[in-house]
Amino acid sequence: MEGFAAVFYWFLKTVVVGPILKLLFRPWVEGGDHVPPTGAAILASNHLSFSDSIFLPIALSRRITFPAKMEYFTGSGVKGRLTRWFFKGVGQIPIDRSGGRASEAAIQSGLKVLRKGELFGIYPEGTRSPDGRLYKGKTGLARMALEAKCPVIPVAMIGTDKAQPTGQKVPNIMRIGIRIGKPLDFSRYEGMENDRFVLRSITDEIMYELMLLSGQEYVDVYATSLKKNVIQTTVQTAVARAREIQEAAAKKAASTQPSTPLPVSAVDAAPNDTPLDVTQVQPAPVLDVSVSDERRAS
Repeated sequence: MEGFAAVFYWFLKTVVVGPILKLLFRPWVEGGDHVPPTGAAILASNHLSFSDSIFLPIALSRRITFPAKMEYFTGSGVKGRLTRWFFKGVGQIPIDRSGGRASEAAIQSGLKVLRKGELFGIYPEGTRSPDGRLYKGKTGLARMALEAKCPVIPVAMIGTDKAQPTGQKVPNIMRIGIRIGKPLDFSRYEGMENDRFVLRSITDEIMYELMLLSGQEYVDVYATSLKKNVIQTTVQTAVARAREIQEAAAKKAASTQPSTPLPVSAVDAAPNDTPLDVTQVQPAPVLDVSVSDERRAS
């Protein structure tokens, strides 16, 4: 399978996809000589678009292996099989991003690539930027660099978020750029891959270099956390709005529903300001209390 993946990778890069993308998007590259011709290295890139994993490999002469989310390898049906075949064919490795043991498995997969002396591409932010800013990096990158004893090369993708914004399937034809920084050597921390303070320091140094290369605004929070908060807020807003609409509809229905009249007497039914017709009132019988003459005389 690895032999097929290698052939398929170069076939797409040099014959099918690569020439077309270079013709349409004319990617410019700065600092390409910072990538070593041989040996293991980690390419740590900002992540603006799905197409980042396509443009960077076609811009470099060496093969790059990227992790791809597990969903690309577990789809069903014809589309799922084709997607799985494509990503396996180009040598991508599935990564479970649920955390915990899955994160450990992702690190080990990356180390396997690096120990073969190859290039491994990774996005320290863990996901695409939701708004074009640069977010806090995760420390798995630093641990891989120390365990593999290899340099980290910062890479800034320029304009890919405008060429293919999140959710847009058909990209906009425009020129994009790739700016590659000098390799970062962290051999001074050798043997400290389990020290979380060291890992955080290394990761922050990498993110600082990415900020300088890309010109992005840096935000010291995880992009994944921000996305979860945005989704939660959106759901809460939608639920609240649905309740408002439901309550308004109920009030409108109640106000337009005709009320059932209660039986009333004829007098009560008449308006209060209707004058009383005295000709229609029957006089009450008069009680005769007079005493006859015979009884008075007696």
